[in-house]
Amino acid sequence: MDKHPIENLMAATMENLREMIDVNTVIGEPIATADGSTVVPISRVSFGFVSGGGEYNCPRPVKTDGPDSRALPFAGGSGAGVTVQPLGFLVTNRDQVRLLPAQSYQPIDRIIELIPQTLSEIKNALGK
Repeated sequence: MDKHPIENLMAATMENLREMIDVNTVIGEPIATADGSTVVPISRVSFGFVSGGGEYNCPRPVKTDGPDSRALPFAGGSGAGVTVQPLGFLVTNRDQVRLLPAQSYQPIDRIIELIPQTLSEIKNALGK
């Protein structure tokens, strides 16, 4: 059975999406800093895809002989949209791993984020 023309539209759109989006779009390339830390950018990627078409009657005669002929002409289209939103940066060094957000937090969120670091500093101070 012959492939329907809409399949070609969908295949071409999906191939273009595969070229645009890969794992490095979500989890970026690690960046090494001079102090030995590593910074990894993290993003949220969302995309939408649409495809459609139909066979239409037309006033002119349509060629009906040959392997790729159809009784009615086909018209269709497809499209996609991609959104990349930076979420933050994963920062690692010898002592800790931290997530630095790209957007500002509310004050309570910032306090909760600082608790592990504060406890670590108190532990180090009491140990000395």
